[in-house]
Amino acid sequence: MLREEAEERLRALAGEHARLREDQWEAIRALVVDRRRVLVVQRTGWGKSAVYFIATALLRELGEGPTVIVSPLLALMRNQIAAAERAGINAVTVNSANPEEWEQTYGQVAEGLVDVLLVSPERLNNPEFRDRVLPELAESAGLVVVDEAHCISDWGHDFRPDYRRLRTLFQDLPEGVPVLATTATANARVTHDVAEQLSADDTHSGETLVLRGPLERESLHLSVVRLRGAEQRLAWLAQTLHELPGSGIVYTLTVAAAQEIAAYLREQGHEVLSYSGQTEQAERLAAEQALLDNKIKALVATSALGMGYDKPDLGFVVHVGAPQSPVAYYQQVGRAGRGVERAEVILLPGAEDREIWAYFASLAFPPEPVVRAVLDALSEGGTLSTAALENRVDLSRSRLETMLKVLDVDGAVRRVKGGWEATGEEWAYDAGRYARVTAEREAEQRAMLDYLETTECRERFLRLRLDDESATPCGRCDNCTGAHRSPEVDARAVERAAESLSRPGVEIEARKQWPSGLSDLRGRIKPELGAEPGRALGRLTDIGWGNRLRGLLAEGAPDGPVPDDVFAAVVTVLSHWEWRHRPAAVVAVPSASRPQLVRSLAERLAQVGRLPYLGDLGYRSGPPGRQFNSAQRVQAVRATLAMPAALSEAVAEVGGPVLLVDDRLDTGWTLTLAAAMLRHAGAPAVLPLTLAVTA
Repeated sequence: MLREEAEERLRALAGEHARLREDQWEAIRALVVDRRRVLVVQRTGWGKSAVYFIATALLRELGEGPTVIVSPLLALMRNQIAAAERAGINAVTVNSANPEEWEQTYGQVAEGLVDVLLVSPERLNNPEFRDRVLPELAESAGLVVVDEAHCISDWGHDFRPDYRRLRTLFQDLPEGVPVLATTATANARVTHDVAEQLSADDTHSGETLVLRGPLERESLHLSVVRLRGAEQRLAWLAQTLHELPGSGIVYTLTVAAAQEIAAYLREQGHEVLSYSGQTEQAERLAAEQALLDNKIKALVATSALGMGYDKPDLGFVVHVGAPQSPVAYYQQVGRAGRGVERAEVILLPGAEDREIWAYFASLAFPPEPVVRAVLDALSEGGTLSTAALENRVDLSRSRLETMLKVLDVDGAVRRVKGGWEATGEEWAYDAGRYARVTAEREAEQRAMLDYLETTECRERFLRLRLDDESATPCGRCDNCTGAHRSPEVDARAVERAAESLSRPGVEIEARKQWPSGLSDLRGRIKPELGAEPGRALGRLTDIGWGNRLRGLLAEGAPDGPVPDDVFAAVVTVLSHWEWRHRPAAVVAVPSASRPQLVRSLAERLAQVGRLPYLGDLGYRSGPPGRQFNSAQRVQAVRATLAMPAALSEAVAEVGGPVLLVDDRLDTGWTLTLAAAMLRHAGAPAVLPLTLAVTA
């Protein structure tokens, strides 16, 4: 009887011909009848969401409370809400994009009008939600669901550290509240780890039921195309895109690459949009819908378009640059071919991939002295905001916030209104765990490089990395069929791509506001001390000039005069700069690591522009070193950067705008403070110019 009702619910959700898989029914029965804890590890498109929506409907009919779904991405939440509506389930969400709806939603939940409440893992530790809503919700919930549950494990803890908080939520649930965790990307170690955390509390009897199936994707045709350089990859993509079936996703490793590639493809007549975590919310929604409606050929996206994006007829996934693990790669390509017989999956690796992997690895959990400095600051200062902590600890804002979340999960700090406070609980730096995560990441990167070189079945290679021992040769990939895609590209297309990639120039926005937490610099930067918008030759994360600049500015790279090709490109940037104030003189920022490079660039620009070169700013007691957040950087630069008297007199004598030259822009504060000094000396305007922008 119960299965018949479950089948009926499935047909409402997925169509009149849909039938429950045996593992789907086993999971539903375990949740609804046995009230167990269940982990489902099944491939993308298998029907994991059907399990929790059908279980929700059956539990609600039995009078149970609402289902709470912890879901990582807004795009995934939107798809889940749409699916719930098809199943006749009232689903709502509380997230950062709808604060005006929170009060109404909380009221609906309290009145029993909501069947499903979707929240992000971070919401669980929002002070108001945690203290006001969560206790009652945990007491009354009929089912708790954790989507993308691999993030509970160490494997994904640095992606969303708040996922690790769920273990405490599981322990606080009353006896008899079933829990479902789902994922498509978990190897045997992660599966064991998540299952153990689900059943860790002795008050909840019975081991976690694990339902793990084969990860074969019968529609995917995997291939790798090795091309010499960025211009060949871009030209090949533009040439091939119109041949690929339907619409799809072109993944990139960085935001800059997504924007750069999308712009070029549009120039070549392709209907594409770029998509990243920096895209405005309204634009993201519109872009997702445009792809769903097949109004565009592709979204050129970072991994921000990933877990849970549901387009069954997605015809292809192309990666320009290799993700840093086979697991991440298989998850992303799993977006394709869910509702079509054939989908093309193509990887175009780049020489810069390993450098980008190394950059992301550098954002891992900080060393113990840095963590202890944060704990000491909170112990001494009471409640401190993240901005106030930046004055005490040299970490970027995003890295500091991630570290605080990990400490919060570990019980060492607590998020409260106004910031963070120490709990006073003893905390140990788990160096072994952080080292293990680092080692696992490095092993995954080596495996990804092996994937590029393997002559065996590509799908089997990926499935074995996910410990899918049922994997056999797929018979579809380029290695199985021997049908390798040609790397040949029309020479004129390569020229066009090279021309686009070599097109120099990135606008630098001037800093308008001093960092929070400084005692004597507050609010807006005075207009009479501010810089004009500036220019850079390129971003270090570009696939065009980024490749050239990364080598030139790499740590340990030899210093020397500016190369002719780089100088010529900078001149092109200047020629396209529509100045409000044309420079009347050139000044250089002093450089400890590349004095020849910066000075030669400034001197040659002065010569070409027939402008006086006034010299360099100086340091009082040596350069400030490297700082990673705004507050620390401002303090360090203020303490060291100086205006030589002769330079101050020369600036006043010229009496016109100054072109301020540096090699790279990280936080932007060196240029901001240098501009303020030059403005104070009498320059009516300062125009910053750098070779590279870090982000």
